[in-house]
Amino acid sequence: MADQAELVFVRSFIKAIAAQPVTFNDDYQAPPQQSLKRVPVLPIELPPVPERKGEPSTPAVASINITFKSLKPPQAFTLAVQSTDTISDIKSQLASQPRAPPADAQRLLLKGKALVDTKLLKEYNVKDGDTINLMVKPGFDWDPTKTLFPTTSSEADMKPSLPSASESGPKLTTGHRHTRTPSIVLSPSPSVVSLEPEGKPHDITLTLDTSSIPTASLSPASRSTYQTTISEPGFWDRLYSFLRTEFSNESDALIAFEDFLRASKGGMTANDIAKIRDHVGVVGMAGT
Repeated sequence: MADQAELVFVRSFIKAIAAQPVTFNDDYQAPPQQSLKRVPVLPIELPPVPERKGEPSTPAVASINITFKSLKPPQAFTLAVQSTDTISDIKSQLASQPRAPPADAQRLLLKGKALVDTKLLKEYNVKDGDTINLMVKPGFDWDPTKTLFPTTSSEADMKPSLPSASESGPKLTTGHRHTRTPSIVLSPSPSVVSLEPEGKPHDITLTLDTSSIPTASLSPASRSTYQTTISEPGFWDRLYSFLRTEFSNESDALIAFEDFLRASKGGMTANDIAKIRDHVGVVGMAGT
C-alpha cells in the first residue's frame, strides 16, 4: 500500500516538473558535442565568363496578307502587313491604295469590334489570310468609281489657279443635310439689266428663300409619335436583336444597325443617340 502511494507521488511530481518552462542564463553556452558540425567546402575553380562577340540580331517579322472588305460600297483590298504594325500605320498603308478611302475616314472592324489606332495588330490575334471589315465614318461620301489622276506640269500651267479651301471662306461642318436646296431669287433679272454709260452693270441682289425648308422639332412637347418611338433605347435593342437573327455574320448585323441609326439621326438629339448606344452596347466613332 505504501509502495503504491510512493509511486503515485513520484508520477505526479515528475508531471509537475515537466510542466515547468525551461529557462537558461544569459551567459549560457551549449556544450560542444551538441553544436552542429560545419560542412567542409572544397574550393572549385570556375571557368571564366565567355565574352560577348556581338549583340544577337533581331529576327525579322514575317509579313501576313490581310484582306480589307467593304460592303457599302462593295470593295476589297489585300495588303501585306506585319503583326507589329499599329492600326494607324495599317490605315495609312490602306489609304495609299487606289480607290481606297483616306486614313482619317476609315473604320476597321474585326468580329464586330472596332480596332483602336494605338494598338498593334498582333494584340487582336489576326492571322495570315484573315478578313477585316472596312467602313467609313458617318458623313463621309466614299465612291470608289471616282478616281483622281495626276496632271502633268503643262496641264497645270494651262488651268487657271483656283482659290484654296482656306481662302474661300469658312468650311461647312458635317451634320444633318437638308433634302432640298433652298431657292434663289434673282432680283432684277440679269437679262434686263441695263448698263451704265461707263459700261458697269448694276448690282444684283440675291435673296434666299428658306421658308419651305423643313426644320426638325426635337422638343419633347412637339415630337411626333415616330420621333418618340425611335428615341427609345428599347426600340433599337429589339431591332439589333432582330438583325442578329437575320444575318449569320455579326459584322453584317452591325453594319445594318449603323445604317438604320444614321438614317434616323435627323429626328433625334445627341443625348438620345448616346442613350441608345449605351443601352444597346454598340459604340460609334467619336461618340456619334
